[in-house]
This record gives sequence, structure tokens and C-alpha cells, in this order.
Amino acid sequence: MAFLKNFGLAAACLIVAACGEQAATTSSTDSPTDVVPESFSATFRAALENAKPGDVIKVPAGKHSFKRSLVLLSDGVTIRGQGMDKSILSFSDQVAGAEGLSVSASDFVIEDLAIEDTIGDALKVNEGNNIVIRRVRTEWTNGPDVKNGAYGIYPVQTTNTLVEGVIAIAASDAGIYVGQSKNVIVRNSRAEFNVAGIEIENTIGADVYDNVATNNTGGILVFNMPQIAQRGHSTRVFNNDIHSNNTANFAAPGTAVSGVPAGSGVVINSNDRVEVFDNNIGNNNTANILVSSYFSANYAGQLELAEEFDPYPEEISIYNNNFTGGGTAPGVDYLVQVRDAAFGADGAFPDIIWDGVVNPKKPADLTVICVDNGDAELLNIDAANSFANVGTDMAAYECSVEKLPVIVLQPDLASIAIIGEAS
Repeated sequence: MAFLKNFGLAAACLIVAACGEQAATTSSTDSPTDVVPESFSATFRAALENAKPGDVIKVPAGKHSFKRSLVLLSDGVTIRGQGMDKSILSFSDQVAGAEGLSVSASDFVIEDLAIEDTIGDALKVNEGNNIVIRRVRTEWTNGPDVKNGAYGIYPVQTTNTLVEGVIAIAASDAGIYVGQSKNVIVRNSRAEFNVAGIEIENTIGADVYDNVATNNTGGILVFNMPQIAQRGHSTRVFNNDIHSNNTANFAAPGTAVSGVPAGSGVVINSNDRVEVFDNNIGNNNTANILVSSYFSANYAGQLELAEEFDPYPEEISIYNNNFTGGGTAPGVDYLVQVRDAAFGADGAFPDIIWDGVVNPKKPADLTVICVDNGDAELLNIDAANSFANVGTDMAAYECSVEKLPVIVLQPDLASIAIIGEAS
């Protein structure tokens, strides 16, 4: 795709203490050697399986084919390619494995390569600390398809995680997903033609900024799911371009994102302390921002599951966003009916929709949604009462919530000895 070559992300190099560089060799003390691209697959697999802390495993330019998953279990390893349009790990012939590359390690860096056409998730990083995923492209080259893998970039149960400069295309769940994690930054990235472009789920402390989310079903999602021990909160979504997320939902039925209406810009579900500010959000056909409880989610199914966690969004702040267009073609039937009843068949939803479902035990001084966004309106669709009192009384949202702190990575993964272009 043309936009890949024009993404304009500067290359950088991390100096890893006491590391040697490998060209898919298994010893960190070997001198770099050239690898014939055709022979790379076997040597790369061996380098991963025999990796030691401090190793830098280099991926040469070329399209390298794999028939089963790759696994890395050693801490302190860097995987470095020659560019996300040059060094390509292709799984189009994959016959075994749940992921393309599965990493269970800390102090891990991966940069400047692509992972294509995996059976399942493209890049999964599980239970690691100090994770850097930089300038990595994940893509299913056939375009949106329910048979595509669920997740592109997929760190889960991680702490101190930086995702930057990545591109994620055509995942059947989320292109860029961070789940059950703490202290996260997702920035300068692009998500396109996924069901969910960028999803932050059951995560504590995330900054999501300077990204482009377009042509997804939903642009940026901040969710909490039941039956997960960690309840997420405190996410800031800012300075992003979130537009034209109108791709038909192609998720597998029953998955969490299968209920996301096509045409959703930002979706907040069952999450607390979320700030959405200084974004350009436009032309999302259902609404530019949707806020909902667990009970309005398509995946809710058995409502008794909600008793295991707090299903209500609270302390949501929406301010200083630039809204354009949107709301003209809701992506699910019941919202079409609400739109028609409130605004007519030729009308449009306001920029913000809320399902209006409130915790009956909510303390009086606990705010649900605060809006300070010029003439933007919020529509309460009153889902708890079968849409009996749909309305836009903006006085109810004139409030404020204490601002969230900036996420600081410790150590600062973005600035450790950056001295030049990656080798």
C-alpha cells in the first residue's frame, strides 16, 4: 500500500548493554555475518530458540516464509529488521501454531520488520516487563476477513510497554491491542481496516496519542471485560486522527468486538477515568464517540456475569476535540431506530452517544461523563428504559474530573542511548 512507504517514521537504534549483533546466529559473541535470505527461516528459528540476554538478532531484507510459529523465551533480546517494508516474516503457508511470533520475556525490543498473514495473532508478547515494539507492521494482505488472525500487535499482561511507529492492517479483532497491562504508551502508529483499530482493555495507566485510526469498524476502544482479575482504568486518548471508521464488522460472532457498530470513532465500555481530548474525530457513521455500560454490549449475553466486575463507565472526560460529520448511518438496527425517532431518517446523531445506564448505587458526588467541547452535544439514549427519554440536556454534563497524570515509562524506553539509525 502506498501509505506504507510514505508513513515518514524516523529510524532509531537502542544501545543494549553488553550485546553483540547476530544475523540469525545463536551466539551473542559471534561477529555479524551475512545470511542468504532463502536460508534465513531455519537460522532465525534457531537464533530465537538459543537466544541469550543481550543478543541482537538481525533480520535481513527479504520475504522469509515460515510454516509454524516462532517462539522467544529469553529476556533481554532485540530483534531488528531493515524496515517494515523490507524485512518480512511471512506466514501465508503456516500450518501450525497459534501465533506468528510468540514472546514470553522481559526487556524485549522488536523493530523495523513486518509480520504477514498469520493463522492466529501476528505478534504476541505475554507477561513481560519493559517491552518496546517499534516500527513493526502486521498485516493480512487479503484485506478484512473473519478468517484473519485476531490480533496484530498484542502485548498482554505486560508492564512498562512502548508501542510506537507500528502499522496494523486487517486483524479480525484488534490491530493494536494492549490488555491486562500497566503503564503503557501507544503512539505515532496507524491502524486501518481492522475491526478495532487500537484497543486498550483491562489496562491500568495508558497514554494513546499521535495515532491514526481510519477505515476500521471502531477506531479506538477502551474496554473492560468481565472474568478478568485486573480492572482497567486511567487511559488518556489524545492528539489522534480518528476518522471514517466505517468498515463492516467482520469479527467472529460472539467475540467482544463483534458488537461494535460499524462507524464508531472512540468507544468506551465499562471503563473508568478515561480522558478523550485534543483529537480530530470525524465522519464515523454511527457516532464519533460512544460511551456504554456492559449491559449495552453485544457480548454481554448472560447479565449475571456483570456481577463479577463494575459494568458502568464513570469519570469520563471529553474535551477540546475537533468533531466533523458522522452520525448519519448508524451501524446497528436499534440505533437506526433511535436516530429515526429522535432526528428523522435524514437526521444525524450528535457527536457523542451514551447508553445512559447508571449504577443505581452510585454515590451522588461521583460523575459519569463530563463534556467541555464547545457546541458538541451528548445524546443520552436511555437504554435502561427502552429509549423512553432520549435527550441532549447538556447541563447534566457540565462537570469536571481531576486530570490524569502523564504516563512515564520507567526506565524511559524511548530515550535509552538513541544514537542513530538501526543497523
